[in-house]
Order: sequence, then structure tokens, then C-alpha cells
Amino acid sequence: MSSDEVYVAMLRAVNVGGRSVAMKELRGIFEALPARDVSTYVQSGNVVFRADRGDPATVAGAAERLIAAHLGLRVAVIVRTADELARVIGDNPYFRTGADETRLHGTLLATLPEAARVAALAAAAPDSGHDEFQIVGRTVYVHAPDGYGRTKLNNAFFERKLGVVATTRNWRSLTTLSTMARTLRSSV
Repeated sequence: MSSDEVYVAMLRAVNVGGRSVAMKELRGIFEALPARDVSTYVQSGNVVFRADRGDPATVAGAAERLIAAHLGLRVAVIVRTADELARVIGDNPYFRTGADETRLHGTLLATLPEAARVAALAAAAPDSGHDEFQIVGRTVYVHAPDGYGRTKLNNAFFERKLGVVATTRNWRSLTTLSTMARTLRSSV
């Protein structure tokens, strides 16, 4: 059994609102974890890498500390293993409804929210037109037929109501990251 794991790290709110991080710089920070075979995807802070097997929350904490030390930024990092991200893709309830993939988003939660907060969420959700969401474990699946830029079911809403740190990616980004992770895992 290998002691390696493939991880996907997603930084919350980078390269928006003056929180700029160059992807080359980000790769260097992750190599200091130490991580191997580090690659990034688009400018929103997505990193796929191989590292010694460990708890994803511990890996996220180490990355957050290194980003703070090297860049002076306090940035939340959400980490999933390649297998966990593959399950996020496979568990999407909107695939069964035939929803347009360009209107799907995944909000990844740093921790499992309290059951009482999850139960209260539907009643607290703002009227957001045709938009809908479902929570499966540490993922909120959002279907926004009128576009994510128009929905009130956004990252800030879920963080506030669930009381957990989160980051949201469009479905194309999530599936691409999952493919990158799977490819890296098979390239041993």
C-alpha cells in the first residue's frame, strides 16, 4: 500500500477583491508542504498534488499556514482527496434530473455542518427564483438555471447559515479537477 495520496486544494476567495496569488507562487508554496507533482488549474486557486497520506483537514491547515507565512494572506483552503472529489462528482443529485451542467455548482464545506443548521436551512433560504440546492455530506449542490451570478444561494449564504467555511466552484472546474486528480493518481 502506497503512503502517497492525491489531493485537490481549493482556496477560498483568491484573485478577487485584491487578494492576488500568482499560480506559480502557489505551486511553490505547495511544494514546500512538501507536495509533489503540483499543478494548478485556472486562476481561482485550485491545486492538484501528491503528498504523504494524511488527514485532508491537516493538509489544509498546513497550506493555510504556509500561505499566511509566504504571502501574508489569511486564506481558507478546502482539501479533498481524489476519491472524495470523485464522490462529489458522482453524488450530484441534479444529474438525475437532467439539469444543464453549465448551471451547476458545488459548494465544498470545510467541515460537516451541524444537523440542526442543515435542517433549518431550507426555511432560511431566500426566494431565489428557480434556483435550488441539496446538501450531501460536506457538499452543497446548487442548481442555478438563471446563472450563479444572479442566485442568492451563494457561498456567503451557505457559510453564514451553516456556520462553516466554504468555497464554490462551477461544475466544469470540479470535473476538471477530479480528472486531473485521477490522472495524477494513475501516473505512479
